Amino acid sequence: MTAILAAFVTVISLTLLLSGFFRLALTPFALVFEKRHRRPDDTVPVDVDTIFDSPPLVSIVVPAYNEEVVLGNCLRSILQSRYPSYEVICVDDGSTDGTYAVAREIAAESTHVTALTQPNAGKGAALNTGIARACGTVLLLVDADGLFQPHTITRMLKGFRHSDIGAVCGNDRTVNLDRVQTRFLALIGHLGTGLMRRALHELHCLPIVSGNIGAYRRDVLAMIGDVRTDTVGEDLELTWRVYGAGYRVAFAPYAVLYAESPSTPAALWKQRVRWARGLLQVSRRHHAMIGDLDLGAFGMFLLYTVVSQVVVPFLQVAGTIAVAALLLLGGETTAPTTLWQAGAVLGLPLAVALLLVAVFLDRTPRDLRFAWTLPIWPVYSALMSLVMLWAVWLELKGADNRWNKLSRTGTVSVSGLVGRTGSSS
Repeated sequence: MTAILAAFVTVISLTLLLSGFFRLALTPFALVFEKRHRRPDDTVPVDVDTIFDSPPLVSIVVPAYNEEVVLGNCLRSILQSRYPSYEVICVDDGSTDGTYAVAREIAAESTHVTALTQPNAGKGAALNTGIARACGTVLLLVDADGLFQPHTITRMLKGFRHSDIGAVCGNDRTVNLDRVQTRFLALIGHLGTGLMRRALHELHCLPIVSGNIGAYRRDVLAMIGDVRTDTVGEDLELTWRVYGAGYRVAFAPYAVLYAESPSTPAALWKQRVRWARGLLQVSRRHHAMIGDLDLGAFGMFLLYTVVSQVVVPFLQVAGTIAVAALLLLGGETTAPTTLWQAGAVLGLPLAVALLLVAVFLDRTPRDLRFAWTLPIWPVYSALMSLVMLWAVWLELKGADNRWNKLSRTGTVSVSGLVGRTGSSS
């Protein structure tokens, strides 16, 4: 057991070290982004310094399946938006709770909201129903647990600065800060939003428009076609098609939307398995894009993504077994000890240093109050490795594609948002 634990620590420490070196290499690009993109002036109309000749109509499509607990807060937060020209299309996907009743109630209160319902067909189908009904020049696709800020729509539109931008990814943050796990996820999430999305924007290879908050030009959607209904990674697949059509994705860091993170280990596992299966399905469907030099940096980044997220987890497991065997069979060797020392001395401090940079880029130093959760990190990293192995197994045996959405709690731990406010200490 001691040998297995030592092997586990060695492999995880080295993984953090290697991923840290990659993020370190991208840090200058994140800093360049920060220099170029200041906080937007919300008093400046969206048709200034964007591709729009006048403020466009924005259609906000909200697919919902058994979202009674959170849907009301989501729709009411949208209705508090200061951007005047928008419509909300809420599509109930055959819910078995009061989701449609909530949507109809709010639609009766506001002419901005249209409530639709359909037999259960999955998230992609619900999105397509909403898009078909929408009239806007820009389609803003959001999840039913998302909580808008007053300027979220305006700041998303200001991400369309150039004619080659086909979609904009907003900045999603954790709203339910009432548990150890969600506080940890809120903190390390800044590595993605604060650091990676900024850097990948500059390199023109941001690989996914968040399903929580993503804006698409209608003309681009018309070109690339409907949201696919045969994958659990519909947001990833749609993003790759945007690049395949010759457009790119921009990041709008100040267009903030708060949404729930998984609040239990089981929910986290289910969510990450769905994400992993989505990557496998999209990679299989669009394998020709992976490493395609005609796509520039995006094609090469897809190659890195597949290697780091699909291949490396298998190498981690194999490495753990190999190091454990080395410790058990070669008692005099110092190689595992040396590897562990290299990972512990360099990997963990580098990861924490990059996390600090990411937090300050996202201007959320208050989230550092959750730093006490960081000892979870090695366990979390190991869990993510096993997630991909399980996802591969599910794909090999042809498991059903289901809309395995999280069970919502309705907890809102951020002041100033619509909803029930819980503890965030």
